[in-house]
This record gives sequence, structure tokens and C-alpha cells, in this order.
Amino acid sequence: MLNQLRLDHANMARMLHVLQLKQKTLVQGERPNFQLMREVVDYILSYMDGFAAPLERVCVERLQTKAPEHLELTEQMANDYRELKPRLQRLSNDIDMVLMDNIIPMDRFADDLKAYLEAHRAYLRHEREGLFPLIDEHFSQEDMEELRQALPEGAEQELERLQQDYPELYAELRGANVPAV
Repeated sequence: MLNQLRLDHANMARMLHVLQLKQKTLVQGERPNFQLMREVVDYILSYMDGFAAPLERVCVERLQTKAPEHLELTEQMANDYRELKPRLQRLSNDIDMVLMDNIIPMDRFADDLKAYLEAHRAYLRHEREGLFPLIDEHFSQEDMEELRQALPEGAEQELERLQQDYPELYAELRGANVPAV
């Protein structure tokens, strides 16, 4: 189960890397592929809804009883993750505006995208360095099974769907040389 969480973590890092490449394109004064950005943002928003809530519920619940000394960390991480969604939703709305040929300030959009990417990468780092070791240390096999059942099926199936529906995105994901977050 922890390996699946790490795989999902790596896939999210790839998604963020694709957005970072588009953000750099913006900073250079060029127009990125906003449709590709739309697909990445939609995927992340969907993933946040399907993944974050059950993971948060099970982890916080278990760690409250098994490792109450770490409760502050898990609650802070949950709050940090919840704060990512409104930021990403604003970016999503801005992408919609661009795709409808409305004018928005690209420098502000690039800055907002950069701030979101930094915040999400910081969250992934805390997850890798803080939450995963706590799960590994404190979760029993039964806890891991409950966590597995609480999480949505199929990050790999989602990647297969992306490959079929969005070959350009999939190519960028597979070709992304993602730096460690």
C-alpha cells in the first residue's frame, strides 16, 4: 500500500513538472499549450477530490490513536492540502478564460501558477518526509488494508486513460525528467 502511495506521489510530481514547463514558457513570453494545461489541472482537481479526503480521514483517524504526538503534523498537512485546491481552482478558472479568448494578465497568471507549484511541491516533500514514515511506522496490516479500500482504484488506469485521450500529455508525462521534490 505504501508503494502505491509513493507511486501516486511520483505521478503527481510528474503532473506538476508538466505545469512547471508551461509556466516557464509563459515567463519567456511565449504562449503555452493551454489545452494541455487544462487537462493537467482537471486531472489534479479530480485526484484531489478522490484521493485527499479518504487519505486524510484514515491517516488522521489512525494517528490520533496510535501516534497522538504527531497529530499536529498530520492536521497541518491536511490544512496545507486543503489550501491547494482553491489556488488550483483559480488557475482553472483563468485557463478557462484564456481558452474562451478572454484577456487576463499573463504575468499574474504565471506568478499564481508558480506559487501554486511551490506550495504543492512543499506539500509533497512533507508527505514524503513526514507522513509516509509515520504510516510505515504506525500502521498495521489492517490499517493499510482499510487505507487501500478507502482510496480510489486505479491511478494506473487513469494514466492509461490519459494515454488514450490525451496522447500529448501522456508523452510529456512519460518524457518528463522530474527533479526530486
